[in-house]
Amino acid sequence: MRAMVVRRFGGPEVLESAEVPVPAPGPGQVRIRVAAAAVNPVDAATRSGLLTEAGVVPPRDVLGLGWDVAGEVDAVGEDAGFRAGDAVIGLRDRLATPLGAYAEWIVLDASAVAPAPAGVSPAEAATLPLNALTAAQALDLVDTTGTLLVTGAAGAVGGYAVALAHARKLRVVAVAGSSDEAQVRAFGADEFVRRGPSLGDRVRAVVPGGVDAVLDPALVGLDALDAVRGGGEFVAFAAGAAPIPLRGVRVRGVWIRADGTRLAELARMASEGVLPLRVADVLPLSDAAKAHERLAAGGLRGRLVLTP
Repeated sequence: MRAMVVRRFGGPEVLESAEVPVPAPGPGQVRIRVAAAAVNPVDAATRSGLLTEAGVVPPRDVLGLGWDVAGEVDAVGEDAGFRAGDAVIGLRDRLATPLGAYAEWIVLDASAVAPAPAGVSPAEAATLPLNALTAAQALDLVDTTGTLLVTGAAGAVGGYAVALAHARKLRVVAVAGSSDEAQVRAFGADEFVRRGPSLGDRVRAVVPGGVDAVLDPALVGLDALDAVRGGGEFVAFAAGAAPIPLRGVRVRGVWIRADGTRLAELARMASEGVLPLRVADVLPLSDAAKAHERLAAGGLRGRLVLTP
C-alpha cells in the first residue's frame, strides 16, 4: 500500500511516498481503509523535527504522519467490537509510529475508533477527531458555569471549543480576527473581542473583573492570562506554552488522548449540526507536500484533507 512517511526532517519536500505492507489488526484492533485524513499543525511539527527537538517524539528512522482518519473497517481483530463495512472515524494519538493516517490503510485500537457522524462526507468527518477531542478534553479541565474566553476562536480547535462551551450554556467570549466575527458568533460566541495587544484590558471592558476561565489554543499566553479573574482557570495547548500562574490562576495543560466513547458523542453532535465541520480543501494523498505548504502559508479556515 501507499503511505506518506518522513525519513529526515525538513520542509514539505521531505514527505516521501513509500510502498509498505498492509498492516494486520491484532486483538482489540480494527483495520480501516482510509477514505480521508486531515492535515494538522502537529503533522508539520513532526515533519520538521520540532517535536523531536522538544523531546516529544523520540528519534526514529521512519515516522508516519496523520492523526485523523475517516473510512471503513475492512478487517477486525478478536473482541474489536466493530464489523467489516462499518463507517468509522478514529484518532491515532501515538506520534512515534512508522505509519499514520496518511496512508491507504491504518490499524487502530478499537478504543480509539467511533462510528462516523451520519449525513456528512468522509472529508468532513476526518476533521473531527483530533480537534474536537482536544477542545472537549480541554473544556473538561475547567470547573466553571460562568464565563469562558476562547482564543483562536476561528481556528479548528477554537471553533469546536466555542461550540462545545455554548452547548454547555457557558457565556463565551471569543477572540479572533475582525473578519471572523460573524463566523465565531455563528459557532455560539456571546461576545467578541478582536485579537491583538492589551487583550486583558479589552476583555475586562466586556467582562468587568475578568473571565472565569480561558482556553488558549492560539497560544496567546500572558495576555490571555491577564483576562482571567484572580483564582480563575487557564488551559494551555502546547508544551512550554503555559504562562506563570499569576494571581492564583490555576494553569493546566491539555494532552490529547484517544477516546472512542467520547468521540462517538462528538460525532453525534456533529450529525446534529452542533459542531461545525469545516473543510478548507481536499487533495489527493500524493499532494501531501502541497497541503503542508498551504498549511504553512496560513489563512485557512477549516482543515485540508488528504484522500488516497
